[in-house]
Amino acid sequence: MQKIAKSVPACYNKPMKRSWLDGKTFLISGASSGLGRGLAEKLISFHDCRIIGIGRSEKKFEDFVASLKENADKFSYRVFDVTDEAKWISLARELKENGVKIDGLINCAGMLPPFRSAVKTAVSDTEIVIKTNFLSCVYAVNAVYPLLAASDTPAIVNISSAAALATIVGTSAYSASKSALKSYTEALSLELRGKVYVSLVMPGFARTGIFRLQNTSIEDDKLIRSFCMPADKMTNKIYRGLKRKKTRMVIGKDARAMDFFYRLFPKPTMLAVKAVLRRAKIKLFEEVFDEE
Repeated sequence: MQKIAKSVPACYNKPMKRSWLDGKTFLISGASSGLGRGLAEKLISFHDCRIIGIGRSEKKFEDFVASLKENADKFSYRVFDVTDEAKWISLARELKENGVKIDGLINCAGMLPPFRSAVKTAVSDTEIVIKTNFLSCVYAVNAVYPLLAASDTPAIVNISSAAALATIVGTSAYSASKSALKSYTEALSLELRGKVYVSLVMPGFARTGIFRLQNTSIEDDKLIRSFCMPADKMTNKIYRGLKRKKTRMVIGKDARAMDFFYRLFPKPTMLAVKAVLRRAKIKLFEEVFDEE
């Protein structure tokens, strides 16, 4: 008896929909760990992208390359401090001379200094935060833009923070740096409209190495841990936003709450957050309230 072949639904015969990300080359700062590494891995695995990572830890880069296995040839890296403008200029010159095409720049590098009152924060500490979180992005954009302009799909993605949406106590330098990056990116978006895809990402707290300079681990505090999004989940949300070419991303329950309430009640929102943090007696913020 002749077997009747089962028909295959038409949807299975359709070719996979292509993404604007496919086969692109991205330059990612902070690519050795955290969100930068997570995004690099996804772009390589799902879109066959080539990634040039920038960071300060060669050991972390070596570990990342080893984890990529058969895709290791799609990732290369440069070890330097992102606050060194000369290094960015030198990198852009090297890429141009070698005929390397750059389609996108993702600025992920950043630091969160210890929570401390503004008047007790040394000027030198504020300067390094501003350089790391804000000026490094300006250096990168200015150096790389001529290369990006030659791409058919140029993109600039800056990772700011929910701290740019509503400032909380103890974060004067950090909030200032991320607010500056927010305004800078919004200006870029307006100026390059129709020419370059510019995205501003404002995530809330995530379980990444961003807390490495604090006086305690976030794992030791239940309240902080409760609203810190797992790093892989936050990476997924940013990645999905990039695929859709979203120009503004507010990610995390804490970030969305800050965005919503600060728009309606700016001062009461900041005072309420301060009151909650003081009553909770969180070790991360003990220096802030001890100094009042």
